[in-house]
Amino acid sequence: MEEARVAGVSKFVSLGTVCSYPKFAPVPFREDDLWNGYPEETNAPYGLAKKMLLVQGQAYRQQYGFNAITLLPVNLYGPYDNFDPDFSHVIPALVRKALEARDEGRAAIEVWGDGSASREFLFVQDAADGIARAVQEYNKPDPVNLGSGREISIRELVELVCEICGYCGLVNWDPTKPNGQPRRCLDTTRAKEAFGFTATTDLRAGLVETINWYKRHRGLA
Repeated sequence: MEEARVAGVSKFVSLGTVCSYPKFAPVPFREDDLWNGYPEETNAPYGLAKKMLLVQGQAYRQQYGFNAITLLPVNLYGPYDNFDPDFSHVIPALVRKALEARDEGRAAIEVWGDGSASREFLFVQDAADGIARAVQEYNKPDPVNLGSGREISIRELVELVCEICGYCGLVNWDPTKPNGQPRRCLDTTRAKEAFGFTATTDLRAGLVETINWYKRHRGLA
């Protein structure tokens, strides 16, 4: 950000994260609640680092007149995601598990937690649209949520991914592993009012596109 300021960049877009919100923020998460508590412990270092970008951007705006804006995207998914089992997030991890179990005829897959936690997901093309709109139209210091506004439990998500992948075996939940934040769902009112952004991709449709992309490309990894 400092190098961008020194170079005379006219606008700086910082991408924060839903992980910055307090662990027990009221649902749906509103931008005004961002500072009302500590993030969920397993995500706190990442979430706090992202919040410091918001602070820096607001400070630079006050001190230098630097046009820095901050967007807070929810969990993203879609084609070109990271499907490496050691590093992938929930959707690509589940897709790979379900497809490999189906192809290998396995009787069960293992999933962390107990399935009770909820998440909100934003398809990558919708996220790109929201960022582009903000680049063109948003110029204020206040952070803005980017999300679909639709919440789903991890248990329901697993069932949906398995159905689309054609996996009919058992799901063994491992409650000794963490659930993470109990719920995640964003209030997307500000994005709609500030720069006309509304996500348009249904979760099932986005999953179908993501899974089909992975089917075409997994043999190339």
